Amino acid sequence: MRHKKKGRRLGRTSSHRKAMLRNLAASLFLTERDDEFYEGLTQADGVTVVNPPAHKGRVTTTLQKAKEVRPLVEKCITIAKKAQPAINAAAELASDDDRNSAAWKTWREGEGWQKWNAAIAPAVTARRRAFSLLRDKEAVEILFDEIAPRMEDRPGGYTRVLKLANVRLGDAGAQAILEFVGQHDRVKQKSQKPAFVDETPEKEEVEEAVEDEVEETAAEEPVEEPASEAAEADASASGEDETDGDKAPE
Repeated sequence: MRHKKKGRRLGRTSSHRKAMLRNLAASLFLTERDDEFYEGLTQADGVTVVNPPAHKGRVTTTLQKAKEVRPLVEKCITIAKKAQPAINAAAELASDDDRNSAAWKTWREGEGWQKWNAAIAPAVTARRRAFSLLRDKEAVEILFDEIAPRMEDRPGGYTRVLKLANVRLGDAGAQAILEFVGQHDRVKQKSQKPAFVDETPEKEEVEEAVEDEVEETAAEEPVEEPASEAAEADASASGEDETDGDKAPE
């Protein structure tokens, strides 16, 4: 019986399991490399080009491995994050002169180096602890230089595990994504409630618009004579014509 024995065996011996989890954690940190690292990089055959990862800070593995390696990754980040105050204090005491120059040698032999050495000591210890867990110098460098400053204001929970719907081909193993928090966050957007505004114009505005239209049409239409005046004018003209025709010539 495995009472009080936490952790998954993953079908491997203890040494094989530790090496696998160490390599998986280092691979997650190494995905943060710059794209310039992959320029001209090929595989062992010398022909196949190695492309940069599609998403930095993310690896795809089985669900059980992702859950098992997550505590190791977060432990390394915590170690590096606790060393950030010592790194910042040592940066203020460091010399800006070129190494092995006369000014640098003066600083190295004086009290400035003693203060810098005392300030950087906790950071050196932290780097050694992280290297004992990862066994990869490049991964440790990326951890302290890029990832730890990014997580400095975060109290915990530096990674997330997302289960994938598609299973692995061959053995139908459940797959999952292990990634850093803060880069590929899914932001939930709430739909806004529509505002029902009464767009019908008020009664006074309608009356004013009607009056304006009436005035405009009245100004544009020509003024016509009344029908009664026009009829009287026609009748008088016809009466004059009849009187002229009735007169006899002398």
